[in-house]
Amino acid sequence: MFDRIRTYVTGFRTSMRAEASAGREKRAHNLFEAAAAYVSACAEDDQDRIDEATGWVSPEALSFGVSELACRAVIALARERDESPRTVARDLLGLPAT
Repeated sequence: MFDRIRTYVTGFRTSMRAEASAGREKRAHNLFEAAAAYVSACAEDDQDRIDEATGWVSPEALSFGVSELACRAVIALARERDESPRTVARDLLGLPAT
């Protein structure tokens, strides 16, 4: 699951760099792009990309986007594992099963 997110974000970054290098005007980022870039940068411990993504949208919008991304990731992973989202979320956080 996280490989798919990482692949998406890598493609996004590549396309953004191509646009910037082509001299085009940068477009505004939406909160989901910012969240995907922020989370993938955190996972890769890339402080420069973290700082960049935090400047794309307001802190509130980024928080909402990260929360939405977490929900979607847990649901997708739960479907892959054929487990409940609660079980998957607790497992990802290293919490004991209930």
